[in-house]
Amino acid sequence: MIQIVPQMTILLATSPIDFRRGMDSLISYCRDLAQEPFSGSLFIFRNRSGTSIKMLVYDSTGFYLIIKRFSEGRLKWWPSSNEALTSLAARELYVILYNGIPSSAQFAEPWRSLH
Repeated sequence: MIQIVPQMTILLATSPIDFRRGMDSLISYCRDLAQEPFSGSLFIFRNRSGTSIKMLVYDSTGFYLIIKRFSEGRLKWWPSSNEALTSLAARELYVILYNGIPSSAQFAEPWRSLH
């Protein structure tokens, strides 16, 4: 079981991938992007039509490959960048999983001092 925590490194591929790719092909793709898939980082990919996402993560005993297909519509938001990967906060990932727009979500500040 994976747990998404704020300290987790989440890397989102900005370009869509061919969803016929399996786990080994995605691991190789991560290495092509100069990232180490065994680092425990969560890698997120989308298909061309924007109806599904794939997540790849290693947890020290093996890889998880998670696929989510949206029951209605397409992804409402996906970053566009000149970089192949972009970093994402855990709270932003939750918004994407519910097909929301992270930039319009109202989050509490990540750190608040206690008085």
